[in-house]
Amino acid sequence: MVIPRTVLSILLIILVTISSSIHAYSKGHDDFLRCLSFNSKNYSETSLIIYTPGNSSYLSVLNSTSINLRFTASSTPRPIFIVTPVKESQIQAVVQCARENGLQIRTRSGGHDYEGLSYTSQVPFIVIDLVNMEEIKVDADEKTAWVQAGATIGQLYYEISQRSRTLAFPSGTCPTVGVGGHFSGGGYGSLLRKYGLAADNIVDARLVDVEGRIHDRKSMGEELFWAIRGGGGASFGVITAWKLKLVSVPEIVTIFSVNRTLEENATELINKWQYVAPNLAKDLYLSASLNRINSSKKGEKTILATFNSLFLGRRDELQQLLQERFPELGVKGEDCNEMSWVQSALFFGGYDFRVSPQVLASKIPLTRLYFKAKSDYIKEPISESGFEGIWKFLYEKEADRALLILVPYGGRMNEISESAIPFPHRAGNLYKIQHLVYWDEPGRDASTRYISWIRRLYRYMGPYVSMFPRSAYVNYRDLDLGIKNEGNTSYAQASVWGLKYFNGNFERLVRIKSVVDPSNFFRNEQSIPPFSIL
Repeated sequence: MVIPRTVLSILLIILVTISSSIHAYSKGHDDFLRCLSFNSKNYSETSLIIYTPGNSSYLSVLNSTSINLRFTASSTPRPIFIVTPVKESQIQAVVQCARENGLQIRTRSGGHDYEGLSYTSQVPFIVIDLVNMEEIKVDADEKTAWVQAGATIGQLYYEISQRSRTLAFPSGTCPTVGVGGHFSGGGYGSLLRKYGLAADNIVDARLVDVEGRIHDRKSMGEELFWAIRGGGGASFGVITAWKLKLVSVPEIVTIFSVNRTLEENATELINKWQYVAPNLAKDLYLSASLNRINSSKKGEKTILATFNSLFLGRRDELQQLLQERFPELGVKGEDCNEMSWVQSALFFGGYDFRVSPQVLASKIPLTRLYFKAKSDYIKEPISESGFEGIWKFLYEKEADRALLILVPYGGRMNEISESAIPFPHRAGNLYKIQHLVYWDEPGRDASTRYISWIRRLYRYMGPYVSMFPRSAYVNYRDLDLGIKNEGNTSYAQASVWGLKYFNGNFERLVRIKSVVDPSNFFRNEQSIPPFSIL
């Protein structure tokens, strides 16, 4: 058979392109390693923390903390190198050499980025995995702690509990989330109505900047320190550690969890919850979640509303408060459990609160599934008919593992200015909704089906949520809100998602970025751009 000359020409072009790409990859690979050897104080030590696709442990390291299975498929772009530093000087060298060789950096703390941006990229890149930088130093007398960015929330809670029964920190409920990313996006948990966000309680930090210099709060200046507490640290440098102001909690706290189905007036209860939960005393946190379950009637489904609470006090006082403010919920004495604060962290983290708190120090997640998430802020109560529309979505096939989590605001969140840190969602918000859908089927078709479902739910929610902008929480990363161009992204393009995450604080973040990283080296699909890129 004679092959047409046109086909031969095309094949030749493809072969030349592939050959050039391989050559470029090899050259970039070698040049980076040479640079690292030159800039490292002890390269033999540094070489032990570098993983390439040729290493037998490369994939296990890459996927070790990747929580969303959507980004573990073989088709997902993978880093040229994974570096697992044990000291800041190694990060300095990686930043310097990545810049010199045109490689992007993605920094991973705990691997919980909802869109995988801490370990995926469409361009040649390096992952700085902070998994080995997990030192925590708690000073109970000063009520402070230094925690390295590769530590998890669970590790932090456990270390605090070993020093004091009456100290805590107001951050998230998922124990395997890394503090590096969590705190830089704001970070909240069951103490937010009493003490605000994690980022509201950070008093110092350490960061490697675009020039490879190490800064603390004093040397980075107040503007950059403001930006990394809620503005997403990945846009400004590599955060290596945080200094925290610990908060006081009583020796005994009380929790409860009660379930109510539609047959038990769940619609009316969740409607009433909207008026009650944001206006309770600061010491009382009462969240709600919504999902579908099998009904007691054979072959039928129903909606379950779960109400979880943390009260910074004893059972009797809690019951009195609930009787006064939310008697319809019907919480009984036997529903309530008194315990230490760290035991409540076990409960909210998905563990039996009676197990040893040491399980919080594990970095192994309880579950690892495919998922997609979105977020909304609610400023006016949703009507009962509005919730009944949500029930229709939850009855659909794709909603078998769907979950809506409703987090009440008010309390301390109403007292902190929306410009105190980049996180702007303060007074005026009744609660936040996290929309989640999980699945365990691999493949593009399954992902398309489930993601389509949550997008339709999100469209339905439009009339009931915040508007102009329709606000979102940056730690619940959602690339549906917009992504940057393959090249650099302008202010106007980035404002599409930036205003949703940061509202009026977005412009200040861009001004700071323009000063500290004008070349836009630290970037991802939804990073803060400098003004210099027009």
